[in-house]
Amino acid sequence: MHILVLGAGYTGVSTAQQLARRTGATVTVVNNRDRFVERMRNHQLASGRRPRHLPLRDLFRRTGVRLVVDEVTGLDLAARQVELARGAEPIHYDLLVYALGSHADLSGVPGAAAHAHAVATAEQAERLRERMRTAGTVAVVGAGPTGLETATELAETHPDRTVRLLTGGALGDWLSERGRDHVRRALDRLGIQVWEHATVTAVDAGGVRLDGGDHVAADAVAWTAGFAVPDLARRAGLAVDRRGRMLVDGTLRSRSHPEVYGIGDAAAGHTQDGQVLRMGCGPGGLAAACAVHAITARRAGRTPVPLRVKGDALCVSLGRSDGVLQFTDLDGRPRERLLTGRPVAMIKKGVLRATGWHNLRHPTLALAAARQG
Repeated sequence: MHILVLGAGYTGVSTAQQLARRTGATVTVVNNRDRFVERMRNHQLASGRRPRHLPLRDLFRRTGVRLVVDEVTGLDLAARQVELARGAEPIHYDLLVYALGSHADLSGVPGAAAHAHAVATAEQAERLRERMRTAGTVAVVGAGPTGLETATELAETHPDRTVRLLTGGALGDWLSERGRDHVRRALDRLGIQVWEHATVTAVDAGGVRLDGGDHVAADAVAWTAGFAVPDLARRAGLAVDRRGRMLVDGTLRSRSHPEVYGIGDAAAGHTQDGQVLRMGCGPGGLAAACAVHAITARRAGRTPVPLRVKGDALCVSLGRSDGVLQFTDLDGRPRERLLTGRPVAMIKKGVLRATGWHNLRHPTLALAAARQG
């Protein structure tokens, strides 16, 4: 049996390692680069910190996983094969794991693709880092977790620069009242200027324009205002939702093609109660663990256990010594339970160390932590 995994992000790497170890199948990973990118550290990369060098071949050494570095251009579901940009021949599979993740959406606002810098990939974060060498003012568009982390990291690293944070709604409207108050104090401490209820309608070389006609000047624009998924699943004929995320059942198996599983941001995983998981590393890790258990259970003739998740949490750094850990319901509603300050910064540091180093080398522990099956 040949299992093909598309994508080598957090979920793709751990899933491939575990399937090779637990199924005895031949496992191949296709990824568009030969190194692992710690996406959760890209805001640090944009501020000037150097990333760890994590070659994928080192992560897959002695696991039996085969790595193909290439770009996926198409899926032939009927023939069960994947077409590659540089590959001479398509790769055939018996079972496919679709883990292509998400990317920054710069398509919806005129000028964003030409003038804004996203932080979704290492290359984008590096371009923002280079721009910050000469930029006196930077506007960060979007005040979700990525926006807050980017704005605070840049402000702390470059205290002599002006950082402006723009959000289409109220600042921290996804946090509890205590969480919002803490974020506002952190931004004030770092001197970050905040524009609330500011919808960006255009980006140009000198900043951003708002829906009311005002222009916010900036030498650089960091874009964190939305993410999209590849259209590969839709083009191939897999069942997808309106955002293009693959529709899967409670065991992460495609609703339209049972030989395909979808994990991470590119799939609309859901719990036994029907609540769709948000995009993010935490939910993606749980979904990946559930998919591994489901695949191994079915191969052994057992009935797999659907994904079980009761709550969620957002751990957001606010510079290197501050943060907010907001516990939420699965629908995103904030709970009163909240942690703030230096302890959260230490927790976030531990999370980054675990997901970007320890769990990649010891995925069995992450699998056990998911408590699936």
